[in-house]
Amino acid sequence: MRTPGRKVRCRTMHAPAIEAKNLTKQYGESLAVNGISFVIETGSITGLLGGNGAGKTTTIGMIMGLVSPTAGRALVFGADMAREPYRVLHRINFESPYVDLPHRLTVRQNLNVFALLYGVADRRDRIERLARELELREFIDRPAGKLSAGQKTRVALAKALVNDPDLLVLDEPTASLDPDTADWIRGHLERYRERKNATILLASHNMGEVERLCDRVLMMKRGSIVDDGSPQQLLTRYGRQNLEEVFLDVARDRREPMPAKEAAK
Repeated sequence: MRTPGRKVRCRTMHAPAIEAKNLTKQYGESLAVNGISFVIETGSITGLLGGNGAGKTTTIGMIMGLVSPTAGRALVFGADMAREPYRVLHRINFESPYVDLPHRLTVRQNLNVFALLYGVADRRDRIERLARELELREFIDRPAGKLSAGQKTRVALAKALVNDPDLLVLDEPTASLDPDTADWIRGHLERYRERKNATILLASHNMGEVERLCDRVLMMKRGSIVDDGSPQQLLTRYGRQNLEEVFLDVARDRREPMPAKEAAK
């Protein structure tokens, strides 16, 4: 007889990392996310782009199981995040420089708390490894409230990696960082994806970052996905030199994509 645990593994083994099915969220009269559908395969880095109010944060919230959809489903590794998030939460983590860790706890204490929450068995070794890889040793016993912006970002990334997640959701991971630190963070993310075959969902307003990291870009506007493709496909489609120009075209309704035949010329 199969155990319940074995059924879970069988159902999720070959499922896409993320699958949105007619995902919808309405707050009163405001439609934040308007019936979007997409599939993100394991091992890819996907950018989620859009201006303020486009629906990115609400979409991420539903994917993480933090926001209940009004309609539709958000599946992560085959698990419905509104009904059974416990099946896969140990495989997911989230990072944003806008979410502060408890200021009075040291970096080590903060990481230990999150390692306990995720049930990391070898948490002492895991924290030491992260301290080495992310260069935290100099300030690992310093209170989190006394860190610089760059140090806080590295600690936030360490928190997001403490459970060695298969799905990493990132919200502006290099915001407010100097170019050197931002480049270092991007390099670490690339190496992590390569080592783990991890899936990364990246919400960012840094178009250069998206062009460098992402295999695919989903562009949102007014709660809908208005375009989808690789960075190069989008550049060709809009006849632009960089993603910032494409972003502005979409945000300002300034230009429609070129017809497929014309873009292929």
